[in-house]
Amino acid sequence: MSHDVGKDQLALIRIVGMHSAKCERAIQKALLSHEGVHEVEVDFASGQASVLYDKGAVTHEELMESVNQAGYRATGVTQLQAGTDSHGGMRI
Repeated sequence: MSHDVGKDQLALIRIVGMHSAKCERAIQKALLSHEGVHEVEVDFASGQASVLYDKGAVTHEELMESVNQAGYRATGVTQLQAGTDSHGGMRI
C-alpha cells in the first residue's frame, strides 16, 4: 500500500549502546513495530537511526521510547520534513 511521503517526517535519532549489526537489527525491529513507520535505517558506526514515519500515527517521543525499551539509549532527535522531488524520488 502506498502512502503520501509529503506528509511524512524524517527523524534522525542519536543512540548510545550499539556495538554490532545485531544491535542495528534489534533497534530496527523495535522501530518498525510502530504503525505509521515506513522505513528505518540504523547504523551502529554513526550511532544513529533514520526513521521515515507518519507524524499523525506515531510521535518521535514514542520512537525514542521504543529504542530505550529495546535496551539502548536514545539521546536526541533531529526532525526533518520529508517529501519528493519532481521525479518522484525522496528529498530531504
